[in-house]
Amino acid sequence: MIATAAVIAAAAAGLGLLLNLWRLIRGPGAADRILALDTMTVNAIALVLLLGLAYGTGLYFEAAILFAMVGFLTTVAFCRYLLRGNIIE
Repeated sequence: MIATAAVIAAAAAGLGLLLNLWRLIRGPGAADRILALDTMTVNAIALVLLLGLAYGTGLYFEAAILFAMVGFLTTVAFCRYLLRGNIIE
């Protein structure tokens, strides 16, 4: 039962990645592209967590935490660059 749910969730996260890729390419503005990258990070974290659930190991969960921290920092850096023109003051 849990394996079927994991496959369905992975398919939904994969579909979300594809739709975000479309928004990244077609996005009318830089803010839309940054938001698409942030959402792609969330979907990739979901896929890593589902992989960890399927293999039953905690290593993937630690990798997902690290990926979440890096994704947050890159989103903040992109937004600061968009608003101010530089990242470090």
